[in-house]
Amino acid sequence: MYMKKVFLLFFGLVFLSSFTTLDHETYLSVTEIEYKQEQKNVQIISRVFIDDFEDVLSKRYQKDISLSYKEDLQKHKEIMEKYLDKKLQVTADGEMLDLQLLGSKFEADQIVLFIEAIGVESFKKVKVENLILSDLFDAQKNITHVKKGGEIKSMLLTKAKGSNTVNF
Repeated sequence: MYMKKVFLLFFGLVFLSSFTTLDHETYLSVTEIEYKQEQKNVQIISRVFIDDFEDVLSKRYQKDISLSYKEDLQKHKEIMEKYLDKKLQVTADGEMLDLQLLGSKFEADQIVLFIEAIGVESFKKVKVENLILSDLFDAQKNITHVKKGGEIKSMLLTKAKGSNTVNF
């Protein structure tokens, strides 16, 4: 009787484990781009998961990069800015904006990046290329919102379609 119970338990575990699937992670960032008419600047707030950002920076720059502490954000600001220069580009009416990483902070399990372009005149067309983390994760999705005045345009950018243009 004991062997029968052990056999049934073992068989049950093997049977049930055959229905488990591999964990599928979601790779997602959210970027908000807002034009401030009075200041003539574009303010960008981008949120990325800490561990994903650490992974991409470590692999891309072949260094062990930790972003676990506030001091790490300042220590690695130059590398983060270098990465963002290549992966986040905004063009207004055909003119590429000069984006500057102002700083960053932690928010739960994410890093919030504060980016700005100054001296931006009013525009009618904006092209956004947002390939943040897509060089490491093929399934990366970057939700990007562009706000000008009271109007908001949203786009979903992926590795396959990393840029889009919106008109105001």
